[in-house]
Amino acid sequence: MKLAIVAVGHKQPAWVQDGCDEYLKRLPRELAARVVEIKPEPGGSKTREQVQAAEKTRIRQVLGTGKQRVVALDEKGRDLTTRQFADALQEWMRSGDDTALLIGGAGGLDAELKNSAADLIRLSSLTLPHGLARLTLCEQIYRAISLLKNHPYHRE
Repeated sequence: MKLAIVAVGHKQPAWVQDGCDEYLKRLPRELAARVVEIKPEPGGSKTREQVQAAEKTRIRQVLGTGKQRVVALDEKGRDLTTRQFADALQEWMRSGDDTALLIGGAGGLDAELKNSAADLIRLSSLTLPHGLARLTLCEQIYRAISLLKNHPYHRE
C-alpha cells in the first residue's frame, strides 16, 4: 500500500520537514509513505469557501482518478486512540488500496472533500499549527506501524 499525506501548505520550517522525513524513512517497505504539499490559495478578498474550493481543485489534481481511500483530517472527525488508529492502518494495508490522508489549509478542507472521504478523523481536540499537525501525523503513522509489529517504540 502507498500512503500519501496530502497537505495544504508549503515552506514548512526545517524541523517539520526533518521530523517528517525521519519518521517516514523508518516505515517498512510495505508501507511506502510520502508527504505531498499543496500550494495554499491566497486569501485576500476571497471568502473561506472560495479559498477551500481552489485548494480542493489542487488536491483533486494530486489525487487523480485512480482507486484510493481518502481520509480527511478535520476537527469534527472521529477521535481515535493510538490503538484504534493502528487498527485502521492495518485494515487499510490489508485492503491493498492506496490511501491519502488530507490536511487542509488555514481555512480547513472543502465540505465536498470531507463528505466524499471514506473516513473523517482528527488528530487532537487542540488546535495545532499546520506544521505540527503534519509532523504529528507522520509520528502517529510510525507509532501505529510499530504497535502492529510489536516494536517497543509504543508503550501501553
